[in-house]
Amino acid sequence: MNLLLIFIGAAIVNNFVLSYFLGLCPFLGVSTDLKKATGMGFAVIFVMLISSAVTWLIYYKILLPFNLVYLQYVAFILVIASLVQFVEMFLKKFVPPLYRGLGIYLPLITTNCAILGMTLFMVIRKYNFVESVVFSLGAGSGFLLALLIMSGIRERINTSDIPRPFRGAGITFITAGCLALIFMGFAGILR
Repeated sequence: MNLLLIFIGAAIVNNFVLSYFLGLCPFLGVSTDLKKATGMGFAVIFVMLISSAVTWLIYYKILLPFNLVYLQYVAFILVIASLVQFVEMFLKKFVPPLYRGLGIYLPLITTNCAILGMTLFMVIRKYNFVESVVFSLGAGSGFLLALLIMSGIRERINTSDIPRPFRGAGITFITAGCLALIFMGFAGILR
C-alpha cells in the first residue's frame, strides 16, 4: 500500500511539472505534437528509473559511508548526463524520426530539473531502494501524463479559432496554468 501511495503521490498529487513546476522547458517545448510528447515522456521515464537506482546506490553505498555527501550534486548530475547520452545514442541509431523530432529538447533532459529534483527528493525523504524506484516511476509517469494531456489540448487549440492576442505562447501558458490548478486540486483530496 505504501508503494502505491508513493507512486500516486509522485504521478498525480505532487506532479513534478504541474505541482512543483520542474521540467517546464521540455513540457512546453515538446507538447506541440502527441508523438514527440510520448517519445519524450518515455525517455524521461527511462532516465528517471535508471538514475534513481544508480544514484541511490551511489549515495547510500559510497557517498554516505565515506562521508562524501557534499559530492551528491556532482555525482547525480554525472549519472543523469551519462544516461541521457545513452538515450540520445539509442534514439539516433534506432528511432531517427523521433530523434530529429525531439531536437534540442533531448539533450536538455540532462538539465531537466525534474530528474535532478527526483533524485534529491528520494534522498531527502529517505526512501529505500524499492521506494526510490517506485517514486521515480511515478514521477516519470506523471511527467508523461502531463505531456500527453498538454499535447492533446495543444493539438486541439491549433485547429481552433483563438482570439489573436492569445495565440501562441499566451494560450499555452493559460492552458498550463489551468492544468496546474487542476492537479493542485488533487492535493486537497488526500489531506
